Amino acid sequence: MKKIQSKSYDIYLGGQQFSQIENFLHNKVYQSSKKIIIVDENTRHFCLPELLKSVKTLQTANIIETKSGEKHKTIDDCKVIWEKLIELKTDRNSLVINLGGGMLSDIGGFVSSTFKRSIAYINIPTTLLAMVDASIGGKTGVNFGELKNQIGVFSEPKAVFIVPEFLKSLLKNQILSAYAEIIKHALIADEKYWETIKNIEIFSNTNYLNLIIPSINIKNEIVRLDPYEKSERKKLNFGHTFGHAFEAFSHKQGKALLHGEAIAMGMICEAFISYKISGLGQTQFQEIISLILKYFKLFAIKKQDFITLIEIMSHDKKNSCKEINFTLINSIGQSEINRTCKKEIIIEAFDFYSQLLIEN
Repeated sequence: MKKIQSKSYDIYLGGQQFSQIENFLHNKVYQSSKKIIIVDENTRHFCLPELLKSVKTLQTANIIETKSGEKHKTIDDCKVIWEKLIELKTDRNSLVINLGGGMLSDIGGFVSSTFKRSIAYINIPTTLLAMVDASIGGKTGVNFGELKNQIGVFSEPKAVFIVPEFLKSLLKNQILSAYAEIIKHALIADEKYWETIKNIEIFSNTNYLNLIIPSINIKNEIVRLDPYEKSERKKLNFGHTFGHAFEAFSHKQGKALLHGEAIAMGMICEAFISYKISGLGQTQFQEIISLILKYFKLFAIKKQDFITLIEIMSHDKKNSCKEINFTLINSIGQSEINRTCKKEIIIEAFDFYSQLLIEN
């Protein structure tokens, strides 16, 4: 068992995780608390039975089920959960357990942080994406309209428990969704990690802890330095300005991308802009594009979609002074924040992406 200390909570990884959860729940702070487990239809089927069997304290917990998928990460879905919390007579001493992927840790954390002006919660991520990224760092929130994570708060969990056994039920596209964020972590902060990930076969008997631990360490260190995204934490946004636009647009088209799939598309475009204006060398630029194309199928867009995508990007919460804001990389492992560029460069990035569509 390995423990990583974040700013105000611990992240538990490896073996004996169910014992660690049991020990945590026997802490005097939570021993007599009402426990509420928030699940979706998938984690209720695949993960909840194992959790209840292995953690005796939770066998009397109340279960609230929400629907999976980004389209259900809304204020309306929060209202349903809040109403159920009221029905259960949940008080401020209660503890919420979020059992699910990134969508569920986002909405579960937001619901917990706003109910009765905040009740405690822990995250038990069940997808690789949530393990390496979404469950770590204290960002919670929901989508509003067609815009991603527009409503939310910074609120850290009391603990995060990484249970690798839950990865056995994941589909390939869910593994790939996480791999995009793993690529991002290497590109923004660790060239040696990049050398590691580009030389593994992601579906070939990978020991996922060898990816989870370095990624958590990278994200955790950045968040410790800047918990509220004033400066350093913005590095984690590489690929996300274009990526969130791809994600929102795909939902409008009825061909919804997973979050990581959209971020992979975003990293292609933002690597191009990095190559054009931030000094990213051509060799490294081509390395990045090649690795992404090795695993990800590009989402189809047309030239007439560029303006719609730029309009979505113009509403990104990272923007300031009416300019679209990017995190870019000047070399693999070195990133820079608060970069802007002319609209013509953004169009060039879309043109480059469109050419890759034709070639691949």
